[in-house]
Amino acid sequence: MPERKSYHHGNLRQALVEATAALIEAQGPQAFTLTEAARNAGVSAAAPYRHFKGRDDLLEEVARQGFVDFTDRLSAAFDHGRPKPLTAFLRMGQAYLDFAAERPGYYMAMFESGISIVGNAELAAASGRAQGVLIDAAEALSARLPAADRPPARMVANHIWALSHGVVELFGRGKPGSRSPVAASEMLESGALIYLRGLGLIPD
Repeated sequence: MPERKSYHHGNLRQALVEATAALIEAQGPQAFTLTEAARNAGVSAAAPYRHFKGRDDLLEEVARQGFVDFTDRLSAAFDHGRPKPLTAFLRMGQAYLDFAAERPGYYMAMFESGISIVGNAELAAASGRAQGVLIDAAEALSARLPAADRPPARMVANHIWALSHGVVELFGRGKPGSRSPVAASEMLESGALIYLRGLGLIPD
């Protein structure tokens, strides 16, 4: 039997988060139990309650940490709009796909678990920061247009977010669409370009 880890160590909270993310990746966000998370973290079934009120509280922390990493990736990809806003904006799409592929347990906790983001202040703030990066990028794209001709940046951000999520759902993580001859990254970029061109944000 493997030696049980001490649940007095300072990393128990993070160990439970990582164990839960792995369970979600393997079983989906609805299937895991707090007991399984404790077992995978190498602690007793009672140990999680030292840090979390229950299963949903742990799931929300997985999602919150996911949003923190997600935001960092989007921000790094946009890189203040360098070398030009459109190039930077399209890089964010690849960052979105990479996050979903590389951290699927966190991604599913964020978007597919059914948790109430607005019901958790820290989680809502983390989600809001991610959206804020997309809004800033949309504003940068439209900066060359007269103010009266600029589409609402939040609308653009939400549409692109929805498009990105749709590509992940249809063409990512081994789903039926993933057998398409068109790569997910190409699908997302072409869709984004069509959308942005239709709004007049890039030249015809």
